[in-house]
Amino acid sequence: MRPEGPPHWRCLPFDALSARTLYRLLQLRSQVFVVEQNCVFQDMDGADAWCLHVLAEIHQAEGIELMAYARLAPAGLKYAEASIGRVVTSPATRGSGIGHALIRQSVQMLHGLWGVQPIRIGAQAHLQAFYGQHGFQPAGPIYLEDGIDHIEMVRTA
Repeated sequence: MRPEGPPHWRCLPFDALSARTLYRLLQLRSQVFVVEQNCVFQDMDGADAWCLHVLAEIHQAEGIELMAYARLAPAGLKYAEASIGRVVTSPATRGSGIGHALIRQSVQMLHGLWGVQPIRIGAQAHLQAFYGQHGFQPAGPIYLEDGIDHIEMVRTA
C-alpha cells in the first residue's frame, strides 16, 4: 500500500536513532541493496556511527513507515569532500518523487550542518541523469563496485 500524505523529515546522529528506527533503516537498506539488487556486500561498513541519517517517514495507523533514507558523511570519512550515500527509497514509494525530495533534503541538511561545500557521491552509473538533475556531475570513470557499475559524481558548492 502506497503511503498517503507528506513525509516527516528527520536528520539524526547515530546515537539518537532508536532501536526501532535503526532496525527500519537497516531493513530498508537490506531489502533494496542486498535482496532487490541481488548484491552481496557488507552494508554495515563501520561508517554509520560517524554519519548523520536522513529519514523520510510517514505516520500511519499501523505505525511509522520509512519511505526513504540517506546517510550524510562528513568530509574525510568516505571522500575528501562531504558525501551522501546509502540513498534508498521504499519500493512502495517509487514514482512518487520521494527520491528527488530525498536528495534535495539531504543536500540542504548537509549544507546546514557543515556549511555550503562540494558534495561527492558514488552513484550507481545508471542513475547519472537522476543525480544530474540535482547538480551532480561525473568526476571520474565508471568502476565496478559490488557487481554494479558506479561513478563518482560531484556537486560543487
